[in-house]
Amino acid sequence: MTREIERAADILRAGDLVVFPTETVYGLGGDATNPRAVARIYDAKQRPSFNPLIAHVSDLETAERHGMLHARARALAERFWPGPLTLVVKRRSESPIAELACAGLDTLALRAPAHPMARALLAAFGGPIVAPSANRSGHVSATTAAHAHADLGERVDLILDGGACQLGLESTIVAIADTGVATLLRAGAIPRETIEAITGALSAPLAASIAAPGMMESHYAPRARLRLNAADPQPGEAYLAFGATAPPGGLSLSQTGDLVEAAANLYAHLRALDASGADTIAVAPIPSDGLGEAIRDRLARAAAPR
Repeated sequence: MTREIERAADILRAGDLVVFPTETVYGLGGDATNPRAVARIYDAKQRPSFNPLIAHVSDLETAERHGMLHARARALAERFWPGPLTLVVKRRSESPIAELACAGLDTLALRAPAHPMARALLAAFGGPIVAPSANRSGHVSATTAAHAHADLGERVDLILDGGACQLGLESTIVAIADTGVATLLRAGAIPRETIEAITGALSAPLAASIAAPGMMESHYAPRARLRLNAADPQPGEAYLAFGATAPPGGLSLSQTGDLVEAAANLYAHLRALDASGADTIAVAPIPSDGLGEAIRDRLARAAAPR
């Protein structure tokens, strides 16, 4: 594995792209300081250039070389890094991270991932790695190497296979202003109430603003149309159940109603039901507490008009 990690680091240094696992979803990685590599990521994903990227770093000390972290941001990083939290903070003018990765904003999205393969790659590369999810823009996120290959194929130079992602849901994104005001930009793998135990009540983002990944109205979408809050499937529909056994041809996010299990299964099950050929996927009601907020957010964006 060490040899494969070193090969991946060499590919990044050459300005090329590497898919690698994190505890949330697979990422499409490039050298954050190389504008050409960043541009290749946008091209490979067919991602709009106004949608910023997350820069992955090894630790808080490294993050502070690139962004100006308010004491509240540092408190969050000390509590949740390495892990599924992304902080959006003011970008330092001297940071070598390419401005293209910031999509024209004066802020920067930073995360220290926990997956051992991601951490080994960061250590071997020795610099920040920008990495959106390893899928076509707007499509269902990749939680296995096979998902990433199906979406990106020959557009990348190497895919590191670390098995299925443990959490299966993207990081929670919190913006911390110079004043310390905390805004939830994207619900994710750390529930709102866990963040609020440190920050107090989280503010809502400005309407129609794209300040972080995952904020576009239509996102995370399979080919099939989604029908949400469906108690039962209609004839011809595939069914994504929750808290119950799925009918024939369907799948259950969690038969026991476990939101952690549901989050881990969400994208893989959407891809599997999409591959069944059904034109519509009916989705059972999901509770809004805990991780349910993030799951419902992803499903609502997947069901939005395209």
